[in-house]
Amino acid sequence: MKRTLYLKFLLAYLLFGIFGFIVVATFVYSMTYERIRRDRADTMYQIATQIANTYAADLYNSETSLEAVHTQMVALSKYMYGATIWIINPSGRLVLDSSRVFGPGDEIVVNGFDPTVTGSYYYTTGDFFGAFDEDMLSVFAPITGGYKVQAYVVVHERIADIQVTANDFLNISYLMLIVLFLLSMIILIFFTELVYVPLRKITKATEQYAAGNMAYEFTVESEDEMGYLAASLAYMAGEIARQEDDQKKFIANVSHDFRSPLTSIKGYLVAMQDGTIPEEMYDRYLGIVINETDRLTKLTNELLTLNNLNTRGMLLDKSDFDINQVIRNVAASFEGTCRDKRIAIELVLTDEKMLVNADISKIQQVLYNLVDNAIKFSHHDSSIKIETTEKHSKVFVSVKDSGIGIPKEDQKLIFDRFYKSDASRGKDKKGTGLGLSIVKEIIKAHEENINVISTEGVGTEFIFSLPKAKAMDEEEE
Repeated sequence: MKRTLYLKFLLAYLLFGIFGFIVVATFVYSMTYERIRRDRADTMYQIATQIANTYAADLYNSETSLEAVHTQMVALSKYMYGATIWIINPSGRLVLDSSRVFGPGDEIVVNGFDPTVTGSYYYTTGDFFGAFDEDMLSVFAPITGGYKVQAYVVVHERIADIQVTANDFLNISYLMLIVLFLLSMIILIFFTELVYVPLRKITKATEQYAAGNMAYEFTVESEDEMGYLAASLAYMAGEIARQEDDQKKFIANVSHDFRSPLTSIKGYLVAMQDGTIPEEMYDRYLGIVINETDRLTKLTNELLTLNNLNTRGMLLDKSDFDINQVIRNVAASFEGTCRDKRIAIELVLTDEKMLVNADISKIQQVLYNLVDNAIKFSHHDSSIKIETTEKHSKVFVSVKDSGIGIPKEDQKLIFDRFYKSDASRGKDKKGTGLGLSIVKEIIKAHEENINVISTEGVGTEFIFSLPKAKAMDEEEE
């Protein structure tokens, strides 16, 4: 990331401030100036109209003197912050000026005076036909009498004064913009602390994990999406590290389980070849070699089976079948082995027929592995109980023995690949440690569960569930 994101955010923040000042200096000033000018013109027009209807009208009706009107105009001019008030004839001759007193014989004419210059408005801007050296805002109000316009009241105010007022408002806008800009720094601080700093930590952790350092630790103390992302990343790294450890253990276990029988086979064959083992003992040691070969074959087959059993990609050929009949068939296949160890298999099956929906061949493999384990770890002259029960549209299958049991500390590990408890190693000489892993994968592929209940020295019970076939519910209805 190389701080690019943070620099972009800072740049955006600075651009926000710069464009803010540009907007205030252009649009805000022009809009403020126009609004103040219109408001001043409205106020000036109201005063001009009032003068035209009162003082000026009295003057032209000979009800008051020019000096009295001039005094009133001077007072109104001060009230209007120095505005200049004129009374001017239609010909352009100035009758009264609040800013000065005309002497005897003084005659001032505004050349080119045209009261229609305002058009549809009541005010105009400029030097008022050359009468002023600067721009003025001028407002007209006619003085009428006898149904005709006798003169005009014209109120002038310097445009510069209006601009000063507009600049004052502009300065206030600048001040507000600066305050807003400073307050918005809080957003920048929050972004830095709540987004950028955690993101840098996550990026650093990602780089470490990509480099293979799964032991790298980091913390993001946040309960929002950023904290969740950090926790998920840490969990992912932990899972990857665990899978790497599992892979190393898997390779080590496979190597060990292949090396032992291969070493044994090679040792016996070399001993037979160099005469260490006499010919009369060949049959005995060839039998051992064959047993070791069978063990390698079984291990290879189970490895292939386990590799093909993927809970997401396993292809299941589901159908409705009688689980009770499958149990009877599996139990019958162990008849010879049970006779040798004088072990009885007791079947406690719910109903004569119990239909489930599953892959029959894979469930047969599950039952075969569980019963095979039960026989291996059962004592002579004991019994194995296989039971089916139904509950909430599920069928539960239990395989229970009264053998050596599984130590409590080993019960969470028995479904791991190649795992063998210390108590089982003496009993299971040909076992590969993959049988229960295969069972677990098959049951998970069916989206069901398998559990174990065991007491050391008393026995072990495996219970797994299967979905009951819909045909069974239809029959019961």
